[in-house]
Amino acid sequence: MHHEQQHCSCGGSCSAHEEVGSALDIEAAPRALQVETISLTGLDCADCARKLEQAVARLEGVAAATVNFAAGKLRVSYDEVRVPKQVITDTVRRLGYGVEETQAGARRLVFHLKGLDCADCAKKLELKLNRLPGIHRAEVHFSAGKLYVEGRVAADQVQRAVAEAGYEAALPEQAPAGGESSFWLQNKRSLLTVISGGLWLLGVVSWYAGLTPLAVAVLVGAMVSGGFYTVRAALYSLKSGLAMDMNVLMTVAVTGAVALGEWVEAATVVFLFSLGNTLEAYTMDKTRKSIRGLMDLSPREAVVWQGGTEQVVPVTLLKLGDVVVIKPGSRIPVDGIVVEGSSAVNQAPITGESVPVAKGAGDEVFAGTINENGRLLVEVTRPAGDTTLARIISLVEEAQAQKAPAERFVDVFAKYYTPAVILLALALAVVPPLFFGRAFQDWFYRALTLLVVACPCALVISTPVSIVAAIGNAARNGVLIKGGAHLEQAGRIKAVAFDKTGTLTRGQPVVTDVVPAPGYTPAEILRLAGSVEIGSEHPLAAAVLQEAAVRQVTLLPGKDYASLTGRGAKALLQGKWYFVGSPALFQQDLGLPLGDWETTVMELETEGKTVMLVGTEQEVAGLIACGDRPRETSRKAVAALKEQGRKTVMLTGDNPRTARALAAELGLDDFRAGLLPQHKVQAIEALQEQYGTVAMVGDGINDAPALARADVGIAMGGAGTDTALETADIVLMADDLGKLPFTMKLSRQALNIIRQNIAFSLLVKAAAVLLVFPGWLNLWIAILADTGAALVVIANGMRLLRVK
Repeated sequence: MHHEQQHCSCGGSCSAHEEVGSALDIEAAPRALQVETISLTGLDCADCARKLEQAVARLEGVAAATVNFAAGKLRVSYDEVRVPKQVITDTVRRLGYGVEETQAGARRLVFHLKGLDCADCAKKLELKLNRLPGIHRAEVHFSAGKLYVEGRVAADQVQRAVAEAGYEAALPEQAPAGGESSFWLQNKRSLLTVISGGLWLLGVVSWYAGLTPLAVAVLVGAMVSGGFYTVRAALYSLKSGLAMDMNVLMTVAVTGAVALGEWVEAATVVFLFSLGNTLEAYTMDKTRKSIRGLMDLSPREAVVWQGGTEQVVPVTLLKLGDVVVIKPGSRIPVDGIVVEGSSAVNQAPITGESVPVAKGAGDEVFAGTINENGRLLVEVTRPAGDTTLARIISLVEEAQAQKAPAERFVDVFAKYYTPAVILLALALAVVPPLFFGRAFQDWFYRALTLLVVACPCALVISTPVSIVAAIGNAARNGVLIKGGAHLEQAGRIKAVAFDKTGTLTRGQPVVTDVVPAPGYTPAEILRLAGSVEIGSEHPLAAAVLQEAAVRQVTLLPGKDYASLTGRGAKALLQGKWYFVGSPALFQQDLGLPLGDWETTVMELETEGKTVMLVGTEQEVAGLIACGDRPRETSRKAVAALKEQGRKTVMLTGDNPRTARALAAELGLDDFRAGLLPQHKVQAIEALQEQYGTVAMVGDGINDAPALARADVGIAMGGAGTDTALETADIVLMADDLGKLPFTMKLSRQALNIIRQNIAFSLLVKAAAVLLVFPGWLNLWIAILADTGAALVVIANGMRLLRVK
């Protein structure tokens, strides 16, 4: 029934899947493939992006091509001998799109940053690096602790510039072997903070003991050790563009306090600022490890089977078609197909599934997963840089870098807040003494205090830390959220629409009933139906053919096979046309009255079964009913979503009675039946008018229009599915709904925490500014409030790492 409209539920065998499959087919080649990401311009149509992807994939020498429409990027794996990069970019331009070219001889460098503990300072570091000669583009991803640089510039030049700003930049290959050392050992600022704290304590005791000369000397030592990086970064900041970042503001405030003779207070401010930076860096380091953990999953070496011998080689040297030996208990280093052996594989790192999955010859396995008990031989199907795990990590890092709406608001606010407070501090230092005869020292001190609260660190960090924690937690649990905007939007979802076949159900119908007309036997009905359906790729046809094989029914030879759009199929058997399809095919198209069959059809459809009639233009010979059972996780997922207060709706091309039965069985709030793919878009629009924000859950291929129209598109079964990975807003890596309630819960909590952090940060800043005027706020309380607020919002955001 509805053969054409449900073709894409075939599990990958339909023509649409063949088109995608051919584009993604990777042919074994003796050379390693080049994997490159190309930035596109002028890409403003999701359907056009798909056509561009297919056009590039069809080029001879291109093994795989995927377009990330949201990010405006083309990721391509190609043999640069058979197809130079210029041919690929020319193809893109010929289709009407632009390619962002880097300068001739430019290259892309990626650095891991250390000591980056201030989100506002990270933005200013990015601005400074972009001014350096030779750098085409520099991007600082504060949340991920990474720096991306494009241009004709040496790595050591970039590292020197970062070091002058008070931070450290290391290339991936410069990471210490055998894992990372302790944060306290690798972060030099933390050691200086400890020294500063010890000297500060000794200085304070000496000061109150009346040993003033000793106290001053020790307090100066505390300021030098605790403020070394701050002053160095401030000087660099002023030298390279007069950017008033937190380092400059702190240096001015402390210098002013020393000028006023406030030695204890100046040293206290330096120590507290250094301590705050260290604690912020430590907590952010813990948050960033949510992604580093993914990076460590894939082994760096593999055991290759060559001519009956085993040879250990780096994963980066593996070629397509190589056969890798996977021993029991080891991690799988590549994406590939099992060619020999059987085992249970723990796929939790990719899909979040807690139960190991049985794998045998012909099954797909992924890099980073764990071979539990058997020896496997796996043929490599993807280069090391293009495995599912590598792409997940890349997409997660891109997602963390994309700004959520709340973050954009914060950026705009911070842009005006800092200059406004600095001007206010200047006015506070000048106006009262000059025009109202007030004591200069008092008001100058208040101005210095106001400078300390001029940097909106807590506010700027409030949103990204929450997004990083949530996206990292989701990735570890087999859910890929493609950006902060999608995370926020998912938190606002009021209704969730589900595709039926392959989403709520297994997508593999089986024959449940065969009812023959008088004069026919069940075997004859199966013989006729199977003979007509033998050339079809529809799941219902597969169910009929499987049942015929089980009952050992011999099929008839036929010809002139044809698919009847949205109705069924026909074929010429023994000189007579036979039809298999929906009741509407026989009633409306063939003009046959159903008579007593109508009652039987209604009874079977009420049981949630799909009915196909079998017959000729003159009579109905019998019917076959198929059932597609719900997934084990569907009922629990629907119940959990309803507990969260979200409406649940099913969208299906099936008939209303079948849809009603399944909706009742799963406890859905509503359903829409008899929908063609274009009608699902209209159904989504109607739900948006009714409920507001709507998410659509489907397989990422046949439901693409509805997924695109929904406020959040959620694709299932992303592991190994390029289309789902690249097109959906959120991807459930496992092929079930078990993680959907977790995803919605996580998103809602993330939205709440982002709101809490922004409100708290604004409240603390407002209170600090107001308390300066009556003189109730001194320097060390101001810095304590500033760094304390930043630590509070980080800790609050990190709660999202523990959501389950």
